Amino acid sequence: MFPVKAYRRLFPRGLGLWLICVFFPLFVLSGCNTASIYQDDAYNPPVYWGQHVVRSGETLYSIAWRYGRDYRELGDANGMSPPYRLQVGRVLRLDLRGNVPSGSATKSRPTVASKPAVRPKATPKPKVQKRPKSSEPLAKQSQVVSNIQWHWPNVGPVIAGYSTSGKVNKGVDIAGKAGDPVKAAASGSVVYAGSGLLGYGNLIIVNHNEHFLSAYAHNRKILVQEGENVRAGQLIAEMGSSGSRSVRLHFEIRKNGNPVDPMHYLPPR
Repeated sequence: MFPVKAYRRLFPRGLGLWLICVFFPLFVLSGCNTASIYQDDAYNPPVYWGQHVVRSGETLYSIAWRYGRDYRELGDANGMSPPYRLQVGRVLRLDLRGNVPSGSATKSRPTVASKPAVRPKATPKPKVQKRPKSSEPLAKQSQVVSNIQWHWPNVGPVIAGYSTSGKVNKGVDIAGKAGDPVKAAASGSVVYAGSGLLGYGNLIIVNHNEHFLSAYAHNRKILVQEGENVRAGQLIAEMGSSGSRSVRLHFEIRKNGNPVDPMHYLPPR
C-alpha cells in the first residue's frame, strides 16, 4: 500500500481534491454524450467518440443527423445493413468508423434526375421573367445540381445564412408567418418526421438519393409521415416556431452526412 506520509508529500493538502475536480469531469465526458452539446450553436459534428442508446421513435437517419455522420457509414460501423431497423435500447458505438456501402441507395431515385430534361421543354416559363416582383414564381423556379432538381421550400426572405464560423448555422433560416407552407425542396422519401432532435423542433428529413438529405425544422405541423414518397414542391408541413424563438423555417442540405450551403443548390432569386 502507498504510504500515507509519501502521499501527503506528493500531494499537499487540498491538491488531491483539486486534481479530482479537474480531471474527473474530463474522464466522464470522454465516454458519453450529453444533450446540451446538441443545443450549442458553436458545436459542429461529426462525432467519433462515445456511444448512443437508441430511444423510442429514433431512426438511424435521425441519429446520424444528430452526430453529423453519414447514415450508411454509421450503420456499417455498427454491423447494420438496409433497411437499418433499430431496437429501443440498442447501443450504437460512435467511436467506430465504417465504410459507405456502394449500391445501397434506393433504386427508384434516378427518375428524379430525368426530370430536368423534360420540364424545361414542357414549361419554358416566359411569364416568370415578366413578373420578377412576385413571390409566386420563386416556388416554380428550379435548379439542377448533382442530378437533383432543387426548389425553394418557401418563398420568404432568408434571415440567416449558412456559416461555419462565428455563430455556426448548418443551413439557412427563412422568415414567414405561422402556418405558411413548407414544401419539399426535391423529390424523395421521408425518413424522419418527429421532434426527437433537440434544437430542431418538429423536423422532417427527406432522403433524395445515396448522397443527399434535406431537412425542414421548427414546423408548426407535420403533414407527412415516415416512409412516404414526396415530390418536389409538395406541401409537407406548416411553418412554425417549435424549438425556436420566432417563426421560421430552418432548411438544411447534407451531402454524405455533412452540412453544405443550400444556396449552392437552390435556384437564384
